Amino acid sequence: MSAPPTTSRGPRRFGWPQRVFSQVLLMQLAIITGVTVLVTGLFLAPLSAQLDDQAMRRALAIAQSTAAQPQISAALQSTEPRPDGAVQAAAERIRRATGAEYVVIMDKQGVRWSHTDSSRIGDVVSTDPSTALAGRSVMEIDSGTLGRSARGKVPLLDGSDRVVGAVSVGIAYDSVRARLLATIPGLFAYAGGALAVGALAAYLISRRLQRQTHDLAFSDISALLTEREAMLHSIREGVVALDRTGRIRLLNDEAQRLLGLGPDAAGRQLDEALGEGRTTDVLAGRVIGDDLVTVRGSRVLLANRMPTDDGGAVVTLRDRTELEYLGRELDSTHGLIDALRAQDHEHANRLHTLLGLLELEMHEEAVEFVTEVVGVHRATAEQVTEKVQDPLLASLLVGKATVAAERGVALRMAPGTLLPDRLVDPRGLVTVLGNLVDNALDAAAGSADARIEVGLRAEGRTVVLRVRDSGPGVPADDHESIFMEGWSTKELPAHGKRGLGLPLVRRLAERQGGSVSVSDAPEGGAVFTVVLPEALAEPERLGVPAPGGPAPLGPPTPGGPPAPVRPTTSGDAL
Repeated sequence: MSAPPTTSRGPRRFGWPQRVFSQVLLMQLAIITGVTVLVTGLFLAPLSAQLDDQAMRRALAIAQSTAAQPQISAALQSTEPRPDGAVQAAAERIRRATGAEYVVIMDKQGVRWSHTDSSRIGDVVSTDPSTALAGRSVMEIDSGTLGRSARGKVPLLDGSDRVVGAVSVGIAYDSVRARLLATIPGLFAYAGGALAVGALAAYLISRRLQRQTHDLAFSDISALLTEREAMLHSIREGVVALDRTGRIRLLNDEAQRLLGLGPDAAGRQLDEALGEGRTTDVLAGRVIGDDLVTVRGSRVLLANRMPTDDGGAVVTLRDRTELEYLGRELDSTHGLIDALRAQDHEHANRLHTLLGLLELEMHEEAVEFVTEVVGVHRATAEQVTEKVQDPLLASLLVGKATVAAERGVALRMAPGTLLPDRLVDPRGLVTVLGNLVDNALDAAAGSADARIEVGLRAEGRTVVLRVRDSGPGVPADDHESIFMEGWSTKELPAHGKRGLGLPLVRRLAERQGGSVSVSDAPEGGAVFTVVLPEALAEPERLGVPAPGGPAPLGPPTPGGPPAPVRPTTSGDAL
């Protein structure tokens, strides 16, 4: 259900690629690149702010340490602002020790007592010191005479905690920017590595996708899906697709019809949708082989299972019901032809005997001979129609009795047989009885004292059917196997399949809520018993008087005309 990729490419054009592989690869690369750039930007933005904050806190810490030295505040109150003064010397010592850009100490008027450029000592500071002189600490990024810097300003207190000045410490902002720029190459290296790994993963995933999609374009996939849906629902063969877990992925209209499922079966487990049985085992692959025969409901199906690369399978189903009926009709026709050929020889022998009696002028003997021959066949028909009042079943048994006699098997009715003409589904019972009698004939033929005994009786609305033969019987280990599709001990017939009759008997019985079983006869052979609840209609529904009313017409009187029997062939049974 796949098609090769389109081979007609046409002229190469630049633009958005058409292949699934190329489109997915480009989209994944674009996503990975975008994510990498976004993550890098989101990382750099807070990093810059973090570095600024660290620089300002460092400057504030140096300023606080400087202001905490009492000799500085004392020198500020007792000396003059000079380049060689004690305040300048202490400030320069702290600046060199901490690596700060400058350490400026000022009095309450904002006059510098220390500066990196000693010529600026005695001048007023270039930035507003009012906040620090008011007793509050300050952290900021600002520009002054030495350029842009991260600053920390704190008040300078004397021994009585009075503000006598302020300390301003600056960290060169170029060093902060240098730290930020120094982290960028490493960050880009990590980002590039992540991008390369992501690109490689995207390429590998896209290559796998390319193999799985057979390098198709999205338009080709859409067309294939449309064509597949059209083919699946138009073919007259059932198609069921399963995944590796046995879940139904899809089934077409014909498969729904053959299996008796609805569209909601897709997505369910096979065992859950179909239940236990041979059909489920065949579809699930638990039964291996080609052209496997199975029975689903009243249909005979031919199944073939083909595994797929992903561990699933595709199962095709063909309806062989009509073909199976025709094959069994052909088998029955061959049997009838053989029986008619034998009857033709027997009839010719009887005519020759009759002709010889007449030529010898033994007229009384000729009359007795004809009466005897006719009476035997008439007695058989009357015996059957007297006990089995349904015309279809009676016709079947009369025909089977003739075939059995030609094969050297005696077919007789069991004592107590009595079945009224009130069957709800006479054709279904004909199928069941025909299959059982045919199997019994095959089993009894060639045995000593070959015979078949058929019993039919009504128990309320339930019909109990028993067929007993004088054959070898059924081994106890095979009492269940004989009802499975494909199980048979016979040679293949003309239509090439065996092992369907008894499974159909069981399906027909179970469909009516009944059962079928096999047991061993005390004197040898097998006994098949079929119980069909509610197989008989209520008497009122068929115009038969209820109990206590006028009795129905009885069987024909001896010597009178036999009950009418509709002709049938043994092909009525599968």
